[in-house]
Amino acid sequence: MSSQSHLLQTRRFLPLFVTQFLGALNDNVLKNALVVLLTFQAAQWTTLRPELLANLAAGIFILPFFLFSATAGQLADKYDKARLARLAKILEIGIVLIAGAGFLLHSLAVLMGSLFLLGLQSTLFGPVKYAILPQHLKAEELVGGNALIEAGTFVAILLGTLLGGLLAGATGATGVITLAGLVIAIAGYLASRAIPAAVPPAPTLRINLNPLTETWRSINFARENRTVFLSILGISWFWLYGALFLAQFPAYTKNILGGGETAVTLLLAVFTLGIGIGSLLCERLSAGRVEIGLVPLGSIGLTLFGLDLAFASPVAANAAEPLGALALLALPGTWRILADLALIGLFGGLFIVPLYALVQQRSSETHRARVIAANNIFNALFMVVGALSAALLLGNGLSIPSLFGVAAVCNAAVAVYIYGLVPEFRTRFMAWIGRRNR
Repeated sequence: MSSQSHLLQTRRFLPLFVTQFLGALNDNVLKNALVVLLTFQAAQWTTLRPELLANLAAGIFILPFFLFSATAGQLADKYDKARLARLAKILEIGIVLIAGAGFLLHSLAVLMGSLFLLGLQSTLFGPVKYAILPQHLKAEELVGGNALIEAGTFVAILLGTLLGGLLAGATGATGVITLAGLVIAIAGYLASRAIPAAVPPAPTLRINLNPLTETWRSINFARENRTVFLSILGISWFWLYGALFLAQFPAYTKNILGGGETAVTLLLAVFTLGIGIGSLLCERLSAGRVEIGLVPLGSIGLTLFGLDLAFASPVAANAAEPLGALALLALPGTWRILADLALIGLFGGLFIVPLYALVQQRSSETHRARVIAANNIFNALFMVVGALSAALLLGNGLSIPSLFGVAAVCNAAVAVYIYGLVPEFRTRFMAWIGRRNR
């Protein structure tokens, strides 16, 4: 029995996995339902344009990661992480009720406030879920645990995005959205009650509420180990790369492939499931160890299939009417595009899971959560920079397929830079290749 299957049968891991899965599901249900609702009913809520509202919502959700990640890392080092997980889920229940009040009062300000609080809740839970794994899992289980967390997260993102869109189009949408969010939040809280206690590594830590000085301190903790810091940069680059691709799916499907809403869902599902499969493959390919030799393999796949996606894409859509998913599948070039997306996701999973495990394994126990907090800050920063860069390039006439190609070339450059600074990635990759060829 693989350690992945075994972990899902243990109290050391299953309650955390379910809590994390339901949290990611609820984030995306509420966020996507709100964005879809505001996009199609914008005139009922505000005079702002729908596209501006969507970007405003995304910015409000990610802002707490910059403001409160450092504080979240301190709390996770000072207090029992299981208890913090339960408190985070109670906060989530309250946030859903605030969102429900926003719908009831027809207040955009209250809804945006609930979205900010939802980002805050995710910020507080982030260091908990990653820093608790080395406390509850054996060293040989760390890759399997991280693989399940990542796979579960991306499946939850997919399901939450789909469910949020469906709920936004339902009769009595605001009440249905609130009820669904409340049910998921309560289920997450019940799951969190079964998470075993995790002894805090730094119970005497004095909490510094200054986000600027504490953020800098957390970054310095991460920089104590060069490999850990560069792994954090690698993780953040992956989030930039993946978020850049995901953000283009609606426009890419409509303008390049000629597809409609169901076709967008098809692309999203293929990409997301690819990441899940790649994440789960990590343990099988790692032979029970944190195998950072998989990271160069992942970066090679991200580059090659990113480039192939750019070359495989048509110049522009030829269809007079938007095509559904089945009609799009009937076109000869679609399967190559879907294969590229699936393989980008798969190699992304191979790339990111060993990096997360390495950060957890090689960070000092006394400030591991603060290192995770630094990682979350860099993740948010890279995603914002990626979104702004993509907007700038597209605004200056670059096509979406060309943007994919530019991202893939940049990925190769980032890989060469990091592996040049840390030769261990290269040597472990060559050793892993050697073992596979025996």
